[in-house]
Amino acid sequence: MRYWFFALYALLLSGCATLSQLSAYSVSQSELESLLDEQLTKLQDKATVAGIPLLLSIDDMSVDIGPEGREIIQLGAAATATVSAFGFEYPAKVNLQLEGVPYYDSEKKAVFLRSLKLLDSTVDAGGYRGNLAPVSGEFMSLLNGYLTTHPVYELDTTNAAISMLSNVPLELSIQPDRLTLKPKS
Repeated sequence: MRYWFFALYALLLSGCATLSQLSAYSVSQSELESLLDEQLTKLQDKATVAGIPLLLSIDDMSVDIGPEGREIIQLGAAATATVSAFGFEYPAKVNLQLEGVPYYDSEKKAVFLRSLKLLDSTVDAGGYRGNLAPVSGEFMSLLNGYLTTHPVYELDTTNAAISMLSNVPLELSIQPDRLTLKPKS
């Protein structure tokens, strides 16, 4: 009898430990930046601007979660646009500042960005430094297309606590430098 009591008590304690993990799940700004950087460095696409072939690739990504207390994520993208013309290739560095609204998709158990908006863009190419709207538009199209189909973060459902958490309706909130998922109240 005493053995069963201790076994039941141990089971109850382990259940409480799991429940405490279920209260909320957070993703830090640095984790999100690392994941996005890893995903987007593989992103390349061919496009044309004014009939000139252009290879677009993302080199680096920075993330700012909830700047100025706002419910958004700001992204900084450093990219390269390589123009192929007259048998030569001309690389241009493009820097974009974007912002989007994060949302949690309960079916895919992942966080996506939607409503991307371009805040600023600069192009540095062969002595020219300024704003080049056609190239910025192509990069926005590339990033928008990618981020609507690829999550910025997926829950690791191989972890038992996270798997249990993902089976209840969750709400996403933005806190300073982190995204938090918790059961809806």
